Amino acid sequence: MIEILTPAELARARDTGALVADTLRTLRGRSTAGTNLLDIDRWAREMIVDAGATSCYVDYAPSFGRGPFGHHICTAVNDAVLHGMPHDYRLADGDLLTLDLAVSLGGIAADSAISFVVGGPAAPESSALIRATEDALATGISAIRPGARLGDVSHAIGSALAEAGYSVNTEFGGHGIGSTMHQEPHVPNIGRPGRGYRLRPGLLLALEPWVMADTSRLVTDADGWTLRSATGCRTAHSEHTIAVTEDGAEILTGTSREGGAS
Repeated sequence: MIEILTPAELARARDTGALVADTLRTLRGRSTAGTNLLDIDRWAREMIVDAGATSCYVDYAPSFGRGPFGHHICTAVNDAVLHGMPHDYRLADGDLLTLDLAVSLGGIAADSAISFVVGGPAAPESSALIRATEDALATGISAIRPGARLGDVSHAIGSALAEAGYSVNTEFGGHGIGSTMHQEPHVPNIGRPGRGYRLRPGLLLALEPWVMADTSRLVTDADGWTLRSATGCRTAHSEHTIAVTEDGAEILTGTSREGGAS
């Protein structure tokens, strides 16, 4: 089912998006060399609970995972890119860390991911990976407007990733979001313009371009969740929750600078 939010629900979605953005911003600032991934998970839990919200991941048990996930945030390091399960690992300078957080507040969910290098300076390969996903995300958002097709969004994302020199994996992509974290429609990171579902105001989409430096093939960790590059190369992942509006798109999980797009 594709869910279209009412104006009142969209107002609640803005609150959820702001919570996700603020939590990720705080966690990024606290993720320094020596920080344990389990501490990041604990900090996320504390902030979510203090806000009266719930993590969408704790009880998450899809068919592809060894569920339930049992943690409050995904923490993927270096060659890990999706569903990174927090574990007893201390970050080192130069690690490429992805934090992926989905939270429900007031009955509405929002989902966002950021990739960044711990400490610095970042190696050129890591900077290029992160920049490619961020640029593809911005390009995908710019294609969102009422009446546009879902394929327009997927094509924009895939074209940006290909132009940056990366191959696109089609196993995992973006998704609809609303009263639950994962809904229809599926938003592949590559597609054909002019095809697919026609976007309507009130639809929420979580766009999430992700890439691996020299492969498009994933392997699954022994934990049954963490997805890594098959070659051990570095990876990056960027995500925002977007609302289709009457005149364009609104970024619900962005900073104040990113708060709207059209």
